[in-house]
Order: sequence, then structure tokens, then C-alpha cells
Amino acid sequence: MHKEFLMGNEAIALGAIAAGVDLVAGYPGTPSTEVLETVAKRNPGNIYVEWSVNEKAGMEVAAGAAYAGARALVTMKQVGLNVASDPLMSLEYIGVKGGMVIMVADDPGPISSQTEQDTRTFGMFSKVPVFDPSSVAEAYEMIQEAFDFSEKWGTPVFFRATTRIDHGYEAIDVKDPEEYTVHRAEGFVKDSSRWVIFPRLSVKNHALIEKRNASLSGVLSGYARNQLIPENGASRLGIATQGISFQYTLDSLPEESAPRILRVATPFPFPEKLAVDFLTGLDEVLCIEELDPVIERALISVCGKYHLPVRILGKLTGHIAPSGENTMRSVGEAVQAFCGSSALRTPAALPDTPPLPVRPPVLCAGCPHRASFYAVKQAMKGKKTIYCGDIGCYTLGNAMPLDMCDTCLCMGAGVTIAQGVGRIEPDTACFAFIGDSTFFASGITGVVNAFYNQADLTVVVLDNSTTAMTGHQPHPGTGRTMMGEIVEKVSIEKVLRAVGLTTVETVDPLDLAQAVETVRRVSVEKGVKAVIFKSPCIAVIRPKDRSHVLPEKCIGCRKCIRELGCPAIGFTDGKAVIDGTLCTGCTLCEQICPTGAICGGGKNAE
Repeated sequence: MHKEFLMGNEAIALGAIAAGVDLVAGYPGTPSTEVLETVAKRNPGNIYVEWSVNEKAGMEVAAGAAYAGARALVTMKQVGLNVASDPLMSLEYIGVKGGMVIMVADDPGPISSQTEQDTRTFGMFSKVPVFDPSSVAEAYEMIQEAFDFSEKWGTPVFFRATTRIDHGYEAIDVKDPEEYTVHRAEGFVKDSSRWVIFPRLSVKNHALIEKRNASLSGVLSGYARNQLIPENGASRLGIATQGISFQYTLDSLPEESAPRILRVATPFPFPEKLAVDFLTGLDEVLCIEELDPVIERALISVCGKYHLPVRILGKLTGHIAPSGENTMRSVGEAVQAFCGSSALRTPAALPDTPPLPVRPPVLCAGCPHRASFYAVKQAMKGKKTIYCGDIGCYTLGNAMPLDMCDTCLCMGAGVTIAQGVGRIEPDTACFAFIGDSTFFASGITGVVNAFYNQADLTVVVLDNSTTAMTGHQPHPGTGRTMMGEIVEKVSIEKVLRAVGLTTVETVDPLDLAQAVETVRRVSVEKGVKAVIFKSPCIAVIRPKDRSHVLPEKCIGCRKCIRELGCPAIGFTDGKAVIDGTLCTGCTLCEQICPTGAICGGGKNAE
């Protein structure tokens, strides 16, 4: 063993490696991304790692490996679980042979997501056991236990970490390579009565799953990470908690007369026997958890089943906020109110932190998406339009002054929402913006649907040659894999033409005149047509010569500011100014300046 100072996601990855994982698949999404990237970086050489085109594909690749007896890990964020839910729901009925862990990063807040959905609730719905770590060190140990548990019971399991675990840091004890579990996959053994799902098999296995989960409740009552602290206490108050909220609770307890603590590490199947031991002799229990009242509802059920006269408080009673992220302060205040004590160790006594500067999300200086949006906006001036957005950096096209994202639902939905609007408002010019990575993840289906059903819309693919928002991961259009292989790029244009589109044009958005002309020409054609704006993300190329302002030519019209919203452009003493530390030399501002006052960018471009 040796010590390492690790991010939670790094610890989870190293724990999986130590557990003998054979295959890791996933789709990037904050806050889960670093798990797969760390496995790739620290790969001892015997693990296959891939960024799948979406979470559904990743789930199915991992399932195939687990069918063959391998240990498999699939990673995603909570909204990605929605995409993967189709194979998951059937997979639990089939089961696995090797250990299969589904690492889902929930995002209370949400900090970087569309939703605050709770994977613990999804676990109950799908009947898949859930492991819920409370610290970085525990995450490292628990994922190893999750693999053992999955393999023993023949079921996939959820490993539910949240943002503060995923992105927290801790110095932890890590196994040396010679201490890793050595795992040998038996290989796939043909047995259609086990691996081929039919209604008869589903009925039989559903009954077995319910019976198994009932027995697992007893097994998990003895699982060491489900804790009762202290096992015997005089207090008639109790706190039931989980995850990072457990750490906040420990730090917030009063110095004396601390309540009894139930820490739930496996929320499903719920450790019922341990819960009964916890509740016996108590008058009131406060449930502190993120996000759904999973523990609270389970304890209410246990109280009813065993006729225990305990008052259960939490989200359902208004004692804990029903949504949002728990914090040291919010937990401390809840514990203080519950315990009726002002002698807390930490949060209530913490000084107020100074307010953070307001930093609204905005496209980076020089981002080619700004040029793409601006070109479409100029081309469609005066026309009735709708701009359907998607998930990615380009969602930020909704910000002023661009104001070019009218809808955003989920990955790939921009293409299909545009179809729906167009059917109701045929006089509206419908545009669907989608990124290159999202096109492969979930956009192709929408394009096929549009073409087949004879929609009238313009698909605008913003191809910046990377998965930018989550950290520049490769995808099928980049020509490289997570294993470091150089492979044939999948051509977006060829895919679109193979679907049946006859009008597909590729243009550099930073050539503004050409980009505007292309959009005007393509948009008036009937049916489904596409414009591919192709220009690399500024974070993956060397900046060009920076633009600068000639003060003697600047008339202070602010057009560059009013129309572009580039963070590199400011205004001082009646003149535009450009911050050379931010400018990338994209030249978009030069092309719209009415007096030619901006110049100098765009040379030595790679």
C-alpha cells in the first residue's frame, strides 16, 4: 500500500483497477468523466477502455463483457442513465456472470446538469442494488466491494457517487500493483435459457429478483459500511443520513448528547434489520440526504411494519430542503434545530464567506460556435425562425447578444423538436443546432426520423472536432480512440448523405461572408438539409496572431460588443479594446467592424 492524494473519480478508477476490472466503457459527462480517463491513464496494460458513442452503447458493451465472465465498469452521469435505461431494465432480469458496476455520478444542485434526479430511486425502480459512498477513501474501497458483490449475486450494481465525492480530494491508502485482484474471465458459455430474454424467462426471473432482494436486505444489514453510531446510546433522538451528508452530519454534531446516527451505504435493498435496531428506543429521527427522500420513506415504512412509535422528519415534513445540494451550513443548521443545541462544532459558527464574483456562462473568446450562430442570425434576418439547441457548449448560444437557442431539452432532441414545431407552424424556418459528438451520440436517429417523415428543416452541425464541454474527449469523428489507436474518421457528411440528404454543405464559420451565403442558399431548399460548420475548438489548437484595435479608426459604435458578446472585447474611453490574453485571432470581430478598426488576427493559423 502507498499514499496518494486523489480526486474522488481518480480513487474510484484506481479502486476498479485494484478490483481486477477487465473492461471500462462510458460516455463523458460531468461529474463522472475523470473515472474512465483515469483508468485509461493508469491502465496496467490489460484493461480495454472506450468512450462509447452514448451511454446505451456503453451499457451494452459492458454487459457483453460481463456475460463472458469479465469484470466490467460503465460510467455516466445521472442524465446519461436515462439513455442507458433500456438495456439496464432488461439486464437486471437476465443478470451477469462477471462483476458489473454501473458508476453513475449524481449532481445535486444541479451544478452542471439538466436535472437533479436520484440514482437511488432509479435503483428501486430497476431493482438494481445501490452502493452510496460517503468519502473519497470509502469510494476507493467500496467499488472493490461492489465488484465482489455483483459477481457473487449475479447482478449489475449501481455505484452512486455525487459531485462532492467525485470532485473532492483526500489522501488515501492505495494498493500496489502486486496487491491487485487477478481476475480471469471464463468466456461466454452458450445457454439460450439464460441469455435470451423472453416473457417466460422474465416472469420467472422477476420472481427470483424479488426474493433475492428481500434476502439482500438482511445481508446488507450486516454490511460494515451501513453504520449505527453509537450502537447503544442514551439519546432518544436519531439522525439517518448517507453520502457526503454523513460527513457534514458528523462535523455538525453537538459536543454533548449527540443523537444516534444511522449511516445508509446501501439504500437499495434497504438494510431493514439495522434500521429496526436504530429506531428502537427513539422518539424522533431526522433524515438528511440528497436528493430524494429515499431513507425517509424507507424508515416510515419500517416504523409502520414493526409498529414503532417514532416520528420521522426530513424532506417530506419540510425539515430538510426538498431539492438542491446539502452544504455544511444547511446540514449544521438542520442538526442544530433538531438537537436544540447551539454548541455545534462547525458550520453555525463559520464566518460568512465573501460573495463570489458573478460569472455568467459564456462561449469562450474565439469559439467557432459564436461565428456559426452569428452567420445563421445574419442570414435569417427578418424571417420567422426557431433555433432548437442541444446539449453542449453551444447551449450557451442562448446568451445575449447572440440569443440563438430557443429550446434545449436533452441530447439529440433539437433535431426532433424542430420537426414537431415545423409540423404545427409550417411557415417557420426551423433550425436544429447539434455538436459533432452529440450527433454521434443521439442525433443520427433524429435526422433519420426527419428524412423518413419528410420534415422541412435545416440541421446545423457545429463540428469543433472534440467533445468540448466535458474535457475534449475523442469521438468517432476525431480519428482516435481512448486506447490511443489512430482509426478512420467517421464522416458526418457521409453519414448524412447515406441517410438520404442531398444537400449537405461544409463551411468554415470564421469565413463570415461564405458562411452567411451558404446558410441563405441552403435554408430555402425544401426538405431536410444540412450545413456543417467545421472549425476546431480553440482549446485544442494553437492561438493565431491576436487582433487589436486601431484607436484612430474606432468610432465607438460598439457593434463588435453589441452583436458578438466576445469576452475578449471591452470598451474604454469611448473606444473598443481587445484583451490580448483572451483573444485567439479568430478575426470575426474584424469582419464585422464597419470602419476596419480591428485588424492583425488570423495569421499563422494551424
